[in-house]
Amino acid sequence: MAVEARIRELGSRHQKLETAIQEETKRPASDAIKLREMKLQKLKLKEEIEALGARAH
Repeated sequence: MAVEARIRELGSRHQKLETAIQEETKRPASDAIKLREMKLQKLKLKEEIEALGARAH
């Protein structure tokens, strides 16, 4: 159960980052460094979610 809760939490953070990335790219003068950092964080979350999911099954 704890693993599933962690996966949900990470999924929520992943979705929030996706939203933030989309908002940043819509800005006329989007910050490339900030975008890169957010995308890297999002990728790390995805990898952690996948690793936890593999262990849960």
